[in-house]
Amino acid sequence: MSKPNILLITSDQQHWNTIGAFNPELRTPNLDRLAREGTTFDRAYCPSPVCTPSRSSIITGMYPSQHGAWTLGTKLLEDRHTVGEDLQASGYRTALIGKAHFQPLMGTDEYPSLEAYPLLQDLEFWRSFHGPYYGFDHVELARNHTNEAHVGQHYALWMEEKGCTNWRDYFLPPTGTMDPSVTHTWAIPEAYHYDTWIAERTNARLEHYRDQEEPFFLWASFFDPHPDYLVPEPWDKLYDPNALTIPAVSDGEHDRNPPHFRMTQESEPDFDHLKETGHGIHGYRSHLVPEDEAKQLVATYYGMISLMDKYIGKILDKLDELGLADNTIVVFTTDHGHFFGQHGLQHKGGFHYEDLIRLPFLVRYPGQVPAGARNPAIQSLVDLAPTFLSLCGIQPPPGMTGVDQSAVWRGFQSSARDHVLCEFRHEPTTIHQKTYVDARYKLTVYYRQTYGELFDLQEDPGELRNRWDDPDYAALKSELLLKYAWAELGKEAMPMPRIWHA
Repeated sequence: MSKPNILLITSDQQHWNTIGAFNPELRTPNLDRLAREGTTFDRAYCPSPVCTPSRSSIITGMYPSQHGAWTLGTKLLEDRHTVGEDLQASGYRTALIGKAHFQPLMGTDEYPSLEAYPLLQDLEFWRSFHGPYYGFDHVELARNHTNEAHVGQHYALWMEEKGCTNWRDYFLPPTGTMDPSVTHTWAIPEAYHYDTWIAERTNARLEHYRDQEEPFFLWASFFDPHPDYLVPEPWDKLYDPNALTIPAVSDGEHDRNPPHFRMTQESEPDFDHLKETGHGIHGYRSHLVPEDEAKQLVATYYGMISLMDKYIGKILDKLDELGLADNTIVVFTTDHGHFFGQHGLQHKGGFHYEDLIRLPFLVRYPGQVPAGARNPAIQSLVDLAPTFLSLCGIQPPPGMTGVDQSAVWRGFQSSARDHVLCEFRHEPTTIHQKTYVDARYKLTVYYRQTYGELFDLQEDPGELRNRWDDPDYAALKSELLLKYAWAELGKEAMPMPRIWHA
């Protein structure tokens, strides 16, 4: 049998319950198709609820505390070993189309960044640069979510090549000229949207690999539905805001939570005591949104997902057209979740509810992964690298600390792990927390703090009753703290086996 190909498709900041096959309020026919033709894993989690750490874990098979890209504004150091290197050594071609975010928007002499200003917008540089980059021998990159001024790189070149010479009209100053007061409806024609770019360029790589008869690992990395909430016509009107279920905070649910939860429900909270590096801290602000705006943002968020789904469909159709589908492992997931009103929260931050750390996760591999199945086996993005290698007949290197899920994906084994860990270290000491999740319980601990969280996901799936200080749960809390300690010990890497007695 020939080596299997790998097609990884990711969104950015997508809530786990935003696939139409499982949520009738959304229309995602192509993701629904993947669910029918593959297995849906209902308990998948990210290793960090922000982009750089989680994306770095995908390619290293290590946790953020291990690979070193511990938060936004850091980078994955270039000497870190990646899954692409192992695949290349076994004859694979590797490519990434879309969002990388392995490096920050600003660099220093000590820590230069290829994704930083001003290089980000030096189009002549990007015209000739396509890698190598973190184990990918070919990359085509961009860094902007919707109309952000960070637009540039290969995406801007593509827009110009397509005849969109006025592309700056659709992006914010200082790069562009778009009015920053415009919300929800993005004037950019769909033909020049980055979903179109990602699908077109992904399909071009698929054609190249088919023509060259080369096995491949190809990551199609979409930017949506990450805010800001903007989508072109007609997707901006696809959903009626008044017909959608709009999540909201429940009375008193934050009374027993750590203080930063309650503060998000204030109009002008003061989080200065948490600012340690002097840079912005995600999520530590007021999360209050007027009801009408809350409805509209959900409608736009869903529209962004449906637009992305259309172009995921174009990639899946190309696999069929090229005769590659039967020998290609397709995984769809996201880098982390999203709040759009759940618990009174918006976007992301130090709030490890299921909405933020749980992921949509679909796997299709015809004849190998069961079709139309739903599987409760716990998954983590840190498992992707060792699992891909195993499915390709390659021994995962001992430095990877994710687990091999290949037998679980193929239905030969019920589970490969009994817990996951999620890390959020957004400042060196003041915002530093870790969460342990098993089949039933969730425990969150904070560095140098006596408060925490304990939720019973079976009896309280909405996570409304924090049992951390509940005396009836004291014995369980002690047990979970011990299991968390074991989990931390168990995730330590062993770079080589023990080969002798001394």
